[in-house]
This record gives sequence, C-alpha cells and structure tokens, in this order.
Amino acid sequence: MENTRDLTEHTPRSERKRRDSFGMFDGYDSCSEDTSSSSSSEESEEEVASIPASLPIIKNNGQVYTYPDGKAGMATCEMCGMVGVRDAFYSKTKRFCSVSCSRSYSSNSKKASILARLQGKPPTKKAKVLQKQPLMAKLAAYAQYQANQQNQAKSKTVVPVEGFDWGRYISSNNVIAAPVSCFKHVPMGTSWGDISESVRVEVPNTDSSLPTKVYWIAGIVKLAGFKALLRYEGFDNDTSRDFWYNLCVPDVHPVGWCAGNGKPLVPPKSIQHKCTNWKAFVIKRLTGAKTLPQDFSTKVQESMQYPFKKLMRVEVVDKGHLCRTRVAIVESVIGGRLRLVYEESEDGTDDFWCHMYSPLIHCIGWSRSIGHRFKRSDVAKKIEGQVDAPGSLFVKVKDVDQSGEWFKDGMKLEAIDPLNLSAICVATVRKVLADGYLMIGIDGSEAADGSDWFCYHSTSPSIFPAGFCEINTIELTPPRGYTKLPFKWFDYLKETGSIAAPVKLFNKEVPNHGFRAGMKLEAVDLMEPRLVCVATVTRIVHRLLRIHFDGWEDEYDQWVDCESPDLYPVGWCQLTGYQLQPPAAQSSREIPSSVTKQKKKSQQYKGQKKMASMQLKEEVIEGDEFTFSQGVSDQESNGSGSYYIKQEP
Repeated sequence: MENTRDLTEHTPRSERKRRDSFGMFDGYDSCSEDTSSSSSSEESEEEVASIPASLPIIKNNGQVYTYPDGKAGMATCEMCGMVGVRDAFYSKTKRFCSVSCSRSYSSNSKKASILARLQGKPPTKKAKVLQKQPLMAKLAAYAQYQANQQNQAKSKTVVPVEGFDWGRYISSNNVIAAPVSCFKHVPMGTSWGDISESVRVEVPNTDSSLPTKVYWIAGIVKLAGFKALLRYEGFDNDTSRDFWYNLCVPDVHPVGWCAGNGKPLVPPKSIQHKCTNWKAFVIKRLTGAKTLPQDFSTKVQESMQYPFKKLMRVEVVDKGHLCRTRVAIVESVIGGRLRLVYEESEDGTDDFWCHMYSPLIHCIGWSRSIGHRFKRSDVAKKIEGQVDAPGSLFVKVKDVDQSGEWFKDGMKLEAIDPLNLSAICVATVRKVLADGYLMIGIDGSEAADGSDWFCYHSTSPSIFPAGFCEINTIELTPPRGYTKLPFKWFDYLKETGSIAAPVKLFNKEVPNHGFRAGMKLEAVDLMEPRLVCVATVTRIVHRLLRIHFDGWEDEYDQWVDCESPDLYPVGWCQLTGYQLQPPAAQSSREIPSSVTKQKKKSQQYKGQKKMASMQLKEEVIEGDEFTFSQGVSDQESNGSGSYYIKQEP
C-alpha cells in the first residue's frame, strides 16, 4: 500500500492530463526570451473585453490573467518571469510555465538571468508567451464551460437518471429487492455468480482530503439488484458512513485491482487514527474473504453490447390495431430496449418501445410466413443505411407439433387482456396460425371482423386453461354483458356450445425464478411502454407475477411472466442510462394534472379498446392471410393436475 506522501507526487501530472483535454496548454510550449515585450495597456484592455465579466481578472505589468475557477493561486516562472495561474504551471513544483522553460533552466546561457532574478534584480527582457490571445480565450472558455455546467444543472426540470435514490427508498422502507439472477435478459443476469453480502471490493474513497482520486476497500452489507450497501473496512459496526453503489459501474473493482494498476489505497481520514499499521489490518481482514471475479468489469462491458443497431427493419405489432403487424425502424437502443419508429411515420413520432427479446417483434417476412395480418407500407424503397434485422437476433419460440391434438377455432380458454393487463379474461381461440401461433379474442368485446384479436404463441405464459383463475383464487373477468354471476365455466361452455382447450396443450413449465412477494424492481408500464417505473411484486402464482407500480392504485397493476424482458433489477436504469420513473404521490390530488394524465394512459388504453373496435369495423385491413386447416377433434378437456374443472350436474 502506497503512503500518502507518494500519492501527492502524482497529483500535478494527473491534473495536467485532465486540463489538457480542454486544450489549455497549447500555447505554453512557445515560451522564449527572444519574443517581443509585453502588450500595451490598450491591448490588455481589448483582451479584458473578450473575457467574461464574471471571471476574476488579475493584471501584472500589463499582462492580463484569469483564474479558471476563481480559486487558484498565482505563480511566477523562474525561467522567463511570466506570471500566471499556478494551477496551470508545469511540473509538480509549479516553478515553470512550460516544458521549454523547465528544460532551459539548467542551460548555461540562462545562468546570469537566473542569478539576477534570485538576487532580486529585474530580468533584462520582459518575457511573453506567444499566442497569448488564444491561451486566454481557452482559459476563459474553460471557466465559461464550468459556469455553464453549473447553470444547466440548476435549470434542469426533468428528473435525471440519478434523480431517484433507490438506496434511501429501500433503507427507509426496510424492503428487499429482487436479485440480479432473477433477470436472465439483463447485463450479468446469467453470470452474476455468488456475489453476496460480505464480498469485498475496492471503491473510491470519498472520505479523503487528498487532491487526487484514492481508493479503499469496502464490504457489501446489503444487496438490492445491481446496487449494494457498502461499508468501508475499519468502520466495523459504525453505519454512519454506509453508502449505496452500483456494482457494475466502472469505479467498482475486485480486491487487488489497485495494486495491479498502481492506484493508491488510502483509509478514510475519519478512522485513520484507529490503526497505526493499516497494511497489517487489511491483510488480516481480507484473509479468507471473497471478492469480485477479476474479469468482472470486462464481463459487464461485454454483456452490455446489443446486436440490434440503428436503422434495422423489423416487424412489430401495430399499437393501434393489435390484430396486425407493421414494419418499423430501430431508432435507438438503450439497455436492450428498442425505440421503434413505424416506417410510414413522417415526423418520427409514431413510435413503439419494447425490449429486443419481446414476443411483439419479429423478422421481416414473419407475418406472411405464419398467416398473420400485416399492413403493407406505402414507403416505396428503403432509406439508405436501412437493413432487415437478421432472423438470428430474435427470440426463438419452442417448436410444437400441430399434427395431433391441437388448438381448434372456437376453443375456450383464459387469457391476459393485452389492453388491460390487470385482468385475466374469458377468451376464445379465433384462428390457428402456423408455427404454434394463435389469434385470441376476448369474449364479449370483439369486433365482427376480428380487428381486435391479438396473437399469442401456444407456449405463451399469458394464456391459461379454463379454470386456472378459480383454482388459483384469481378474479376472472367474465364476458362483457354476461349476467349469470358468479361465472361458472361449466355453465358457460354448456350455454355457448363450446369446448375448453385441452389442458395438456398449455405451457405448464414453472422455472425456479427466485421472485418473492414484496421484492422491489424496475418494471415497464406496458400500457405506456416507454416508461420504466419503480415497482413491487405483490403476488406470485406459479410463474405469473402481479406487478404493482409504487404510488399508484391497484387498478394499474399488471400480470407479467417471471421471464418477461420488461422486468429489471434495481439499478438497471442507472446502469444503462434509461430514465426511471419514481413512485407517484400517494393521492391523485397531490399529483399535477400533467403527470396524472401521462400515467393514466392505461385508462385511455381501456377506452381505446372500445373505440378501436368501432373504428376498425369501418377500416379495411390490408395484408395476406393464409389458412391452415386442422383436423376436428371432439375431445373435451377435463383438465389435469391443478387445472381440473369442476364437473357440475
């Protein structure tokens, strides 16, 4: 472990590199004693005029200098006599204004000038830095840049990505968050490993007065998704300095990283007095302890590379007419989530958000291949740079055998209503497509032309056999206008002359997902899919999760599959740069009208369902449809396992 004395020697060089990124030193290497004398006072006044009035100005023998931040001290070059901002001078001692002056210091031709200056005599010539005006402009620009950054930070009204404090929210409510291993589609989701409490990491030491960035070892006290509550080694049971950190950000490293990269490990100053031999202390504490894998940071970066690129073309569900698909163009990719702009959108505002693993997007030609309705685009040709997304990028559905007993048109089942995701409804198979896909309609609210049907795959976790809700104590939404309540499947099938889809055709696989009721997470509001919100798992039924959006009424809850790509661990938005929507106010009266309207678009979707049915009756839906015939089966399903339907006399 390096001592603090050695650390201070690194400061000037690192500071120089940082400021060099602003191009502030371009004019300093031209220093020479053969240059002309200092500018006149008139020239100086002109230079002052070009510098923002808010900057502190210093005059010295006609020369004009400014502080970049108003706090730096002044220095005089021992070689050429130039007076300038000390922080901008060369070398760790700040004795010279440039590299050339430093190298010329030992030159015999300068000994007399140096000796005279040391004796208090003025130099024979007034030194001047060439290209002084550009340098001054750069100093002023740097200061103006800092001022602008501060002003922008103050003037922002939009909640920044960092605006919601997950750590405080979790600590104050004493809740737990779903572990990263529950989300296979997120960065590190499949390689999170055994990261747990007590694992040690090296992180920046924020309790230090040193002018350079230093690190210290911290242990994980509590995990919440990607975020961890950390405590610096040496604080023992003192929780006053505990802090939350996202483990996947670049500043978090496995133990040993500092030693391997020449970075300083310095204990927090508030506990430095507790130990006289910190090296022995650290060795003792770390013996037998776990840390992150050495390639952890590399794996994080690799897992955040996404195959979908801007201008790729896909087929995606038409958000206004769920019965059909349209061509859309990938406009942006954030954390694997795609902003798709429908191809016919002239101003680029007709868009749709979904994850790249969403079952709602497909490769070009998918609709025609399975017989799904498709709206042809009026766009004559592709824009330059557009390319069809390769079929290998899309999620592959499970192969099914449709040759034997299979779904038939008219079979009854239960399905999550895609326009009201809080409801599981009585539904009917309206059309059997190829490759295991089905067109489903919600009983009692269908348009005569099928314009409000929606497509689910037969293995979809969003469809269930008749009786699923009753067995699992879930409220089943009966057909609109059905008055014989409480709803009984046996009576309904008899009245409609229908049969229930056989239980064995449904996906009964329940993975060991790891979710528990009460866990916090970040979830997409599928009624407004561009929004990712603070949410809670309130109920678990096999693989089905009931997602509640914190601060909103239960009517906005949504049923979501445990493997849905629209669920994310705590800290996902911070990691990927996506905007996280914080919990709403507890009372709608406390919410500004604009915010209320934005979130309550779910109500508009419910209403849209009714309006869309009326609107689509008058609209001719374009596209090719292919019919796939199936043999008729007279076998009815009595169910099996937990899916049995009560047989009533």
